[in-house]
Amino acid sequence: MFKNKVLTRIESTGIMAIVRVETVERAYEIADGCLAGGVDVLEISYTVPNAGDTIKALTEKYRDQLLVGAGTVLDSETARLAILSGAKFIIAPNYSEDVCRICNRYQIPYAPGCTTVSEMVQAMEAGASIIKAFPISNHYGPKLVSVLKTPIPYMPIMASGGVTLDNITEWFEIGVDCVGVGGLLTKGSAAEISKNAQILTRKIKEFRSGE
Repeated sequence: MFKNKVLTRIESTGIMAIVRVETVERAYEIADGCLAGGVDVLEISYTVPNAGDTIKALTEKYRDQLLVGAGTVLDSETARLAILSGAKFIIAPNYSEDVCRICNRYQIPYAPGCTTVSEMVQAMEAGASIIKAFPISNHYGPKLVSVLKTPIPYMPIMASGGVTLDNITEWFEIGVDCVGVGGLLTKGSAAEISKNAQILTRKIKEFRSGE
């Protein structure tokens, strides 16, 4: 899958489920719930030791139905292992020049976590595809996006943290390109996850269609 196709799909869906699981079976349950609710982008966090196995299992089972990437990728070694496991994008809470370089080498979108404007611009100059506003999006809320996009309107921004069923439309009204969602899309049964996913995706569709 070409890099631009991955980015287009992430932007089109607008929602990325942030998944931390101990077993592949639970990952399947979360994936089923997300897909049933219209969310087809999952980030598997490398805070758990079986992340690579989970990425590989999800990719093999769901194939093109699901876009699976790796999260909490702090170094180039982890990035390469994630890519070999089938990760189609790389997310991190920090910016790493080495990770950025290896992602560009293999044409994998990279979304580093950045706090300052200087860091964001530096990451974009090095080739980052999306800027993850972390952890500041959780602290400042939706207003952060308009503050950042006023001087840098062409900067793609992913908000991670602070997104709820009630305020998701506000994030997109202000100009965010994608939101990362944790608990709403990873806790509870597949049916409960599906219900939350349906609400989130419906609100984004209504906003984009102008309803």
